[in-house]
Formats: sequence, structure tokens, C-alpha cells
Amino acid sequence: MDSHRIVQVFDDRELLVNSIADRFVSVIAQALSERDSVHTVLTGGSVGIDVLAAIGAEHRLSALDWNRIHVWWGDERWLPASDAERNDAQAHDVLLDRLTGPKENIHRFPASDGPLGLDEAAEAYARELAEHAPDSGRLPEFELLFLGVGPDGHVASLFPGHDGIAEKNATVIAVRNSPKPPPERLSLTLPAINSANRVWLCMAGADKASALGLALANASVREVPVAGAHGQISTEFFVDRAATTDVPEELLTN
Repeated sequence: MDSHRIVQVFDDRELLVNSIADRFVSVIAQALSERDSVHTVLTGGSVGIDVLAAIGAEHRLSALDWNRIHVWWGDERWLPASDAERNDAQAHDVLLDRLTGPKENIHRFPASDGPLGLDEAAEAYARELAEHAPDSGRLPEFELLFLGVGPDGHVASLFPGHDGIAEKNATVIAVRNSPKPPPERLSLTLPAINSANRVWLCMAGADKASALGLALANASVREVPVAGAHGQISTEFFVDRAATTDVPEELLTN
């Protein structure tokens, strides 16, 4: 197991969610003390949205200068902008509509009812990322990137056995024939994800135990995409006790 990979186990989901939210505030506040602006990447899913709701609690929300925070997404469902199933719509309901920072700091993926097709949308988001990259690079400096993890080990919209997980060059891809509805999506690639300073993987429930165990055992990335996710500074798995079911103790503590 990588020396910078850490597993933190919490007794229940509520403690898990609130602990992640507290850590988010601490890490982002420290980053804001060191530079003018900070970029973070959000995720959807039930745990991810619960975390965003916890960040939206007044005592956490007011602890950060949201005027200097840029928010991105790791993936998005190719649906109309107003569709409640979009990750950004769910995030808006629990957190984003409470933010006081500039609206242009919220970087949503294009929507299916917009002027762009799926491939054009991927290219457009890649260009937007590059516009905020330092030194003529292709990506902003992501201080913290959240990832949910599916029971099959997928992260963002990078699914086992699909070509997207093997993409080495692009920062954003169009996803078709997703095994989860809807079939069309947009996603950051693994190289884009792994450019982040910190990658936080949030998992709750016994149905995630297999994916957790395989990731910690360094399974094939093509078969278990979460095994390939890592941050430049640290990779942290935030899991509840149920998600560790049958995961060997040595994998959790090494």
C-alpha cells in the first residue's frame, strides 16, 4: 500500500460525514492562508451530497472565504440543466445556493439541453479547466478532490472495463454506454483526478467493502478504477465501519 494512503474508519455515517466536513474546512482554510485562490472538486452520490450538506452548516460555511474558492465537479450526468438528478443540482440544493462568492467560481459541466453535443461539452470543460491552470498548464491546482466510490469500484464516471479508465491524454472525456443510468456522462480522467494535491474517497455501507478491499490491495485499475486514484500529497479513504466488512485488518492499518 502506498505510504501516503490513509484509511480513516468511523463508527457510523453521521460521524463520518461531519468529520469529513470539518476536515474540509480545515484544509481549505489553510490553503487560503497560503495563496489567493483555491480550487476544489466535488462529487455526487449519497455520501458526497451529505458531506456538502454538512459543509453548508452555518458554522462551517462562515469559516471560509468563498469569494476565493473555485468549485468543480469530477463528473456529471448528461441531463438538462434543471434535472434534479444532476450532481450540480443536488449540490445546489444543499450547499451552493448558500454561497456568497462570485457565480463564475462555480464551474458546472455543460448540460444536454445546451448548445453543445456531448463531445463538444467535454472539450469545453477541458478548455475551462485550462483557463484556470497555472503556467500554461491544463488543470488548476486542485487542493482537494472528493470521490465517491461505487460498489463496482468506479470513481467519477470511470467504470470497470470501459475505455475511459485507460485514457492518458485528455483531462475530460465523454462517456457513453455507462452501466449506470443515464448512459451518457462527462467525467474527469484518471490523470486529471490524480493531479490533485489531496484525493478523498468517501465510502459508507457494506456494499462498498469489496471495492475498498480491492483498492487497498492494489487491484487492477482497469477492473477496479478506485485502485488507481491517488493524490499528489495524500490519498485518504473516509469510511464507516460497515464499509470495512471482511476487509483484512492489515489493509486498513498499513
